[in-house]
Amino acid sequence: MAYVIDPRKNWELPEKMLVDERDPRRRQILECLIAHSKAESKPDFEALMATVSPRAHYHNYSDTSDPVHSPKGKDGVAAYYSMIVGSGMNHIEHAIERMSVGRDVITTEGRMRMAYPGNVLALQGIAVPDESALYLYETRLLIVWEFDDDGLVLCEDSYDGGGPKFEGIAGRRVKLEEIWRMGA
Repeated sequence: MAYVIDPRKNWELPEKMLVDERDPRRRQILECLIAHSKAESKPDFEALMATVSPRAHYHNYSDTSDPVHSPKGKDGVAAYYSMIVGSGMNHIEHAIERMSVGRDVITTEGRMRMAYPGNVLALQGIAVPDESALYLYETRLLIVWEFDDDGLVLCEDSYDGGGPKFEGIAGRRVKLEEIWRMGA
C-alpha cells in the first residue's frame, strides 16, 4: 500500500548511509538519528528522550514567534515531545532526499508531511470541516542535527519553505489508515 504519510522515509536514507559508513563517530551519530526517528514515530517517549543530550537546545527558524517550538534543555525538549504526542501531531514523514554527515553534524533535507489533528488546527484559528479528523500539512524541511560528545542529539535546528503548508489544509483530509504506523 502507498501511504500518504510514511515515517519509514525518516530513517530510510540514514540506514542506507550507515551500511557503508566505516568512521566510528559518524556511525554513532547515524545510529542515534535512526533511533531518534524510530522512537518519535512509534511513539516511544523513553527511547526518544534517551537519544537527547542533557544540554539540548532546539531552534525552529521558521517560527521564531513561539518559543514552544524552540525548546531548551532536556526538560524543555521533553515537554515539546510530550505536547506533540499528546496532541496527536506525531504522524510525521520527512522524506529525506539529501543528507550530509560530518563528525558532529548531520543535515537532512526533503519533503515533510504531517497529519495535523483538526482540533489543533481549530485552536490555531484554521476552520476545518471536521475537528476530529486529520489534515495533511506539507512543506520542504531542512534540519541541522548537532550531536554532543556522547553522540546524543544536541540540537535539531529546522528551516522550512515551499509547499502549501497551512494554505488549503482544510481540503486535504487524511485517514489514519493512510498513515504508516509502527506496530499497526
